[in-house]
Amino acid sequence: MWLTNCHVVDVVTGEVLRDRSVHIDNGVIVEVAAAAPADADVHDLGGRHLLPGLITCHSHMSIVFPFSETREDEPAELTAFRAAQRAADALHAGVTTMRCVHEQNRIDFVLREARARGWIRAPRVFGAGRALSTPGGHGEGSDCVYVKGADAFYHAAVGELEAGADHIKIFINSGLAREGEDFEHAEMTDAEIAATVKAADEHGAYVVAHAGESAAIRQAVELGVRSFEHIYALDAETARLLAEREAFVTPTLCVTNSLGWMRDNHFDEGSVVNAKNAIAPHQESFRRAVEAGVQVVNGTDVPPGDRVDGVSAVVHEMYLMAKGGLDNLRVLQAATVTAARLIRAEDRLGRIAPGYAADLIAVDGDPLSDLGAMGRMSFVMLEGEVVREDVPV
Repeated sequence: MWLTNCHVVDVVTGEVLRDRSVHIDNGVIVEVAAAAPADADVHDLGGRHLLPGLITCHSHMSIVFPFSETREDEPAELTAFRAAQRAADALHAGVTTMRCVHEQNRIDFVLREARARGWIRAPRVFGAGRALSTPGGHGEGSDCVYVKGADAFYHAAVGELEAGADHIKIFINSGLAREGEDFEHAEMTDAEIAATVKAADEHGAYVVAHAGESAAIRQAVELGVRSFEHIYALDAETARLLAEREAFVTPTLCVTNSLGWMRDNHFDEGSVVNAKNAIAPHQESFRRAVEAGVQVVNGTDVPPGDRVDGVSAVVHEMYLMAKGGLDNLRVLQAATVTAARLIRAEDRLGRIAPGYAADLIAVDGDPLSDLGAMGRMSFVMLEGEVVREDVPV
């Protein structure tokens, strides 16, 4: 197949290759050419801009809203139906790869297997299985693995890795999810973090940390954690440290900037107030990360295919990143090449180039000059298969 009559956005250089055709075979990009052969099987994109499929790095497909309705003894079959629908919604929104960072019943592994067998259409999944939490800590009541002490954290991490985890999720701070919570309370010791990192290193994986404030982030980065979520209160010194260590940050700006969505999903007013009060420090923390040159990636926490302020959550996150000072190219990179580097798939995902997966989206307009074009997405391809086309061809 050839995709023709499109403008290819190079998310590495920021160039737009105008009037190009892209040859795809067996789910992989073969070449980007000036034109397709006369006898080629073509799909005319009608002058739309073509980009790599989006990679979102903080997803929960199994989460229940409001959180108070979560049942830790929920049958896996129910979790699977909910997660499969969320995954389908994410794919429709242009998400072709997602990193899950805690799923009830390890449903990310189930999605990955069902997708591999061709039973569902879903983004490819990089999964954590269940997050590791301390008794009474953040994530309590959501089917985490609850442990205390370095040995227990080590063995719990090994358990998730041997079950199929690509990375391990921990909570080094509390959060905003429940009334009365704050993100300044440390929840893990140095020994517990180090033991988790050791388990991940031994299995060729890495650790993802739910992280609210700077002291805990500095503690964790010194102990080998490479991926940090949320950063609600990040100071300039810690931002520079993250940049120096080439760590990654998933700011999840959606968490504090989706108040209407929270109310629509029946969050208690205390949680809404928590989020609202964190907007200003969260945005300022993100600006510090941008100014320091930290590698930032797209991740929503909100299901990426959910509608927030008129667009999908994954696109809403893009708009929030731009509002926070990230230029349009880096916003696109955060959901493509930088995200691919975080999940260690930069050799096959996140670019439009020969040898890369034919995971592609098309939008009306040039998102490098008008990021609003991302809200005008009308085409999604996953591994060479057209899974969404809104324009009659």
